[in-house]
Amino acid sequence: MRTSPALRAAALAAAVTVLLPVTACSESGGKEGPDGPQSSPLAADAAEASTSGDLTSQKLTWRPCPAPSPAQGSGKAPSPLPGGTPWECSFMRAPLDYANPGGETIRLELIRARAKNPDKRIGSLIFNFGGPGASGVATLPAFGTDYDKLRAGYDLVSFDPRGVGRSDGVKCETDKQLDARFEIDGTPDTPAEVNTLVNSTKTFAAACETNSGRQLPHVGTTDAARDMDLMRQVLGDKKLYYFGISYGTELGGVYAHLFPKNVGRSVLDAVVDPTLDSEQASLGQARGFQLALDNFTKDCADRGEACKLPGTNSKEVEQGISGLLDSLEKQPIQGLGSRQLTETLATTGIAAALYSKQTWPLLEQGVDEADGGNGALLLALADSLNGRADNGRYDNSTSANTAINCADSKQRFTADETEAKLPEFRSASQVFGNYLGWSLLACTGWPVPGVWETPDVSAPGSAPILVVGNTGDPATPYEGARAMADALGKGVGVVMTYEGQGHGAYNSGNACVQKTVSGYLLDGRVPAAGTVCK
Repeated sequence: MRTSPALRAAALAAAVTVLLPVTACSESGGKEGPDGPQSSPLAADAAEASTSGDLTSQKLTWRPCPAPSPAQGSGKAPSPLPGGTPWECSFMRAPLDYANPGGETIRLELIRARAKNPDKRIGSLIFNFGGPGASGVATLPAFGTDYDKLRAGYDLVSFDPRGVGRSDGVKCETDKQLDARFEIDGTPDTPAEVNTLVNSTKTFAAACETNSGRQLPHVGTTDAARDMDLMRQVLGDKKLYYFGISYGTELGGVYAHLFPKNVGRSVLDAVVDPTLDSEQASLGQARGFQLALDNFTKDCADRGEACKLPGTNSKEVEQGISGLLDSLEKQPIQGLGSRQLTETLATTGIAAALYSKQTWPLLEQGVDEADGGNGALLLALADSLNGRADNGRYDNSTSANTAINCADSKQRFTADETEAKLPEFRSASQVFGNYLGWSLLACTGWPVPGVWETPDVSAPGSAPILVVGNTGDPATPYEGARAMADALGKGVGVVMTYEGQGHGAYNSGNACVQKTVSGYLLDGRVPAAGTVCK
């Protein structure tokens, strides 16, 4: 979604399940360059795909995918899908600046798994997993089995959007600098702490300008939408078949506005409200995460002695969590290795575990252990959301998330303006209000102006777009689905509701959701507006 950097959905956007960090070692054996391992055979594809003429006629060279680069999150090369279908990767060239299409180009990495039956192939189904800043090249194979049934009609395709991963990834601070940045108090209580937070934000912005200044004006959502239309043409599709999750729904809406006649069967899941500016979106997230926390604490209280956390009702369980955060504000505890669990990192870890009901047990365990002085699990959860592997390497999702958000949004806040808004944020959430309120500073001092207050997603003439909202979604509250459908326009946005928990609906495993979405994508059956899955 269009998240505040404090609560990046990044790699979690479509995952629904929070993944604890895994050992992040490069499998390539090659020297690490600005876009990943230089020894990768895909490096040659960038030159092969670079054409001096019309970029729509470029030919992609597909090869076995290498291991993800550190910028993509590291790990091993993707394993084949059940049945043996391999993942293939390539690079596509796109203009750095669409106002100068014949000028400098950048490369975008793509990944695909071919359709099961070429004779029944509809086209390429392109995924964006949100963030903004999530690597589609790393995320799609990690959850490819969840979407494997869609290969009955499509090549499954995803990509690293511009500024992300190996797609000319934005670079800002070093790993050590990011460690220090995440250890700063994100909910300052004194003028000195406010100055530290503001200076850290400005230092980060300056590092982004120094290391990636050429890219920063060109990483916004409109550019990414234009990239998708170029991708559609290069892949040989007359229409764009699309599956957008979280921020990917905003990208899909912007695409539909720019290219309504090119929209094919499209699904938007975990829907961003396009009518909210960055302040309103952060406030909405505060309410959304509070709702998810309320659902967690009620479940805990209802289980009685089976729940490890103290409290006989939901309010008492939450008070215990708030008490833990208050104590961490005064005195951090042992985390992982020499690192400590601070209040800010604990809040991040709690938020990470609320992305899915499947990870509520980790939240329960993490809070219980932290109460006993062991902050390792909550810190590991925070690392998963911050993009930190257990060897200390960060992916580039923090840098990309900030760069894309700040390229889009015009809003810039001073510390005084932010502080004045905190009471409303605290009213929305005792646990997350301050945290998300102070995140309004994320674009303070950013070197590139934003382009909109809110994106235009009106798409008259577009094919129907299925808009799926989850009533218990913490990161993209349910109300966003109706707002998106209304903004797309009459006859375009078709709302479907999933009454469940977690961020997103399709990956929840709910049979009704999956049957309805698959029926639309594979067979073109548009569900009745207002369809509800439980």
